[in-house]
Formats: sequence, structure tokens, C-alpha cells
Amino acid sequence: MDAVRVALLREVLAGTEWPAAARRFAGALRSSVVPQGGGLLLVGTEEYEPWHLAAHLVDEAAWSGQPELNPTLVRHRVRPEDPAHLAVGLGRLEAAGRGETLLVVAPRRPDDGLLERVHDARRAGATVLSLDGGDAEVHGLAHDALTVGGPDAAQGVDLDTVQHLVSAAAGENSLPTARGRRRFRDRLSWLADQLTAPPPARW
Repeated sequence: MDAVRVALLREVLAGTEWPAAARRFAGALRSSVVPQGGGLLLVGTEEYEPWHLAAHLVDEAAWSGQPELNPTLVRHRVRPEDPAHLAVGLGRLEAAGRGETLLVVAPRRPDDGLLERVHDARRAGATVLSLDGGDAEVHGLAHDALTVGGPDAAQGVDLDTVQHLVSAAAGENSLPTARGRRRFRDRLSWLADQLTAPPPARW
């Protein structure tokens, strides 16, 4: 989703809590993933892999000059023929620890194996964040969470929509660089360049 569509989405959702909630959660994500840290791990459930969030974070990392936002997508099933960036299995979570951030995207309760790995990563010092559907155990494992569709969450949007808002907000409000803060128009130019460039072999 490009900058124009995100702006339109925010306009549609103006007056609801979602734009502010997404920015708050994105701020927690941005502050937990520091340049000197161990990186960002992104994992979903066995039934739901957050492909689009991973791709959007890659774009936001490039746009914002924050390479630490580039996620490592951790997958439940890895095939021998998968390229390297899609061949990271759940075993990677066993090595997660201090300085790393683990973002769990779980519209429904994950299986016990994933919950145990997330728990172990937290005990080892990793920062755990969750975009979840309201499961109490997932929510309880997270240092910070944004619930979509649960009994205590604001209603009216789905998980995919919230992921767009969060990924867009994650690339905003970065510290100024030597070149200064990029403006919205500059971002549109950058996106246009990406559309005309040969597609990278990412996702």
C-alpha cells in the first residue's frame, strides 16, 4: 500500500482510535529495534504468515533510512528450494535474546509450540510485541500489544488494515539525517522510482 492509499485510509478512519493506536504501537516497535540491536524477527501462526507486513516493513526501512526495520520473516514451514530470506524456520526463535525484537502476528491463538518459543525468547531478553486477535496468552507474553478484533479492542477494521497503518507509521518520525527530513512529496517520488525499477527478488 503506497503513501497515498495510507493517507486515504487514515482519512477514512479519522475520528476512530485506529490511526493513533497504530502510531503508538509503531513507536514502540521503532524504539525497540535500535541500530545496535540484534534485529527484528517477524512471526505469524501456522495458518497465518505476515507476508505483507514483512514486505511493507522492508519498504519502510528503505524509505526512512532505518535498516533496523528490515524484518527477518520466521516461518513455520521451510522448503529446501526456498531462497535464503524465506528459509528461516522456527529454530531461529530459540536463538533470540537480548537486543532483539520479536513481533508476533496472531489473529488467533497460536499452537503451544510457538507460544513456548516466544516465552523462551522473552526470558532470554528479547522484546516481544504482538498484533493479536485478543488471545490472553499471546497478549500476556508481549511487552506491548495492539489487539484487533478482541473484546477489548476498537472495532471496525481487520488485521490487514491495521498492519498497513502500523508499517506506514513505523517509517515516520525518524530522527533527521544530514540530508534533512524527507517530505511527503519526496516519498511519492521514491515510490514512483520503485515502481519503475526492476522488481527485487524479495517476497
